[in-house]
Amino acid sequence: MSDLRRGLIIVNTGPGKGKTTAAMGTALRAVGQGMRVLMLQFGDKFIMKQMGRGFVKVGTEKPDPEDVRMVEEAWAEAEKAIQSGEWDLVVLDEINYAISYGMLDPAKVAESLARKPEMVHVILTGRNAHPTIVELADTVTEMRQVKHAYEKGVMAQRGIEY
Repeated sequence: MSDLRRGLIIVNTGPGKGKTTAAMGTALRAVGQGMRVLMLQFGDKFIMKQMGRGFVKVGTEKPDPEDVRMVEEAWAEAEKAIQSGEWDLVVLDEINYAISYGMLDPAKVAESLARKPEMVHVILTGRNAHPTIVELADTVTEMRQVKHAYEKGVMAQRGIEY
């Protein structure tokens, strides 16, 4: 086994809980090791750096053009942060949703990740990670729900689910 060191691309995906939580745990570990960390969220509620309106209505309708504009703006900032070399770890929280909803081109994201500075780590979270991103990633974890309290009628709990 070699002692190869380089920045990793990590994907936290799947229908289970813990994708963002795992990314934040890794981010805190990195800070504890003296690394510089930037977290950009492609949604609202948790503000490290707010980059969108949050809940996006999807389905048969096309995404709202304003949501698409905000995602494109968020991606421009994310790409700049990744390529800048200013950060050791960049967390792109909920970006997999933006890609799966057709608001962000997975090829554009993959191209940027493929040319990131060698020692920059990137974590991408959200359900339905695109196969292109999964293929490019070094580590992929799929959170799988075994059971959830809402199946027993327990409402979402403040500070836990939201």
